[in-house]
Amino acid sequence: MPGNKAVAYQGPGRVEVVDTDYPEFELKEGPGVPPANVGRKIGHGAIVKPVATNICGSDQHMVRGRTTAPPGLVLGHEITGEVVEVGPDVEVIKVGDLVSVPFNIACGRCRNCKVGDTHICERVNPEQPGGAYGYVDMGGWPGGQAEYVLVPYADWNLLRFPDKDQAMEKILDLAMLADIFPTGYHGCVSAGVTTGSTVYIAGAGPVGLAAACSARLLGAAVVIVGDLNKDRLAQAHTFGCETINVADGDPGEQIEHLIGAPVVDCGVDAVGFEAKGHGPAAEEAPATVLNTLMRVTRAGGRLGIPGLYVTGDPGATDEAAKEGSLSIRLGLGWAKAHAFVTGQCPVMRYHRQLMMAILNDRVRIADAVNPIVLPLDQAVRGYEEFDHGAAHKYVLDPHGMIPRTTRAF
Repeated sequence: MPGNKAVAYQGPGRVEVVDTDYPEFELKEGPGVPPANVGRKIGHGAIVKPVATNICGSDQHMVRGRTTAPPGLVLGHEITGEVVEVGPDVEVIKVGDLVSVPFNIACGRCRNCKVGDTHICERVNPEQPGGAYGYVDMGGWPGGQAEYVLVPYADWNLLRFPDKDQAMEKILDLAMLADIFPTGYHGCVSAGVTTGSTVYIAGAGPVGLAAACSARLLGAAVVIVGDLNKDRLAQAHTFGCETINVADGDPGEQIEHLIGAPVVDCGVDAVGFEAKGHGPAAEEAPATVLNTLMRVTRAGGRLGIPGLYVTGDPGATDEAAKEGSLSIRLGLGWAKAHAFVTGQCPVMRYHRQLMMAILNDRVRIADAVNPIVLPLDQAVRGYEEFDHGAAHKYVLDPHGMIPRTTRAF
């Protein structure tokens, strides 16, 4: 049996590549595993060898110490890989299949899964609805920034790529299907983006860039991306977005300068709870993005909020924010009859369609998010550079399987 190496959170500001156990078809006791999940048999699962496993901004929240994640938690919920073993109850997925793994873990059997709400599955996490790999309070399922990872309910969760050779040629695009492409797309769909829309996307990190790419795919007339990071704004500009630097002042005034009106049709929050204010000396102000979106979105408009908000933030700026209580101008949203869609993206609602768009050259999501490929043993470098605002999506390649012709370094 092979060994296994994985990226583990070791406390605020620290990640390490560690030796860990090769997966078995049973959920073992470990960091963050609820007692009711210990010993759970996974005959319906598969063991996947990651070809590409990405570093996510949500991982960074944990690594910064901004959640209640326990030390020792193996990270990684953006997984694309090859199936190397299947459990005795797996009927459809086969050894050798190249697959995308939705970051949501879902059973396919509960009430929520049956209506497509796979982001709030009722059976994979005994402590609250919803499960994910390598994430705080999400059921204790080990993450996939590793050489091998266990995927439960394999027939339901895994999206098999129809042509393995074609998929490997487009592997950096397909690697975005596990999370950020569907998440950005969900933010835009939730905000009502359609042909001719004007859209403001707060945040030019990978999810914001994926949302901007999605808005263009959906037919938006104008896509405006706002951020404090000049390099990330420059990246958004490379594929046709308008950009505003919120360090320069009020987004509404800048939006009016761009489109001749101070409001847009649709707003997307791709920042979340570590938001900063506006202006050159902006400090953390976690409700800033939500309040700004209400102000700059037209009356009757919709807000998609894929940006992460948490109920436990030890590093918050005040006691209320530590419990996820923010000073949101709900009265403004009510007065403007805004609709809000929050929560994790239900990846399975979109990933097959987005896969087809990639395979048939309708979209080049990798170009939009500017990936850099690193071996697993350089994961710490990826976390550090990403945390310092690099305008890249960091993709880990644990087995050296990503073709050099597709790589960006």
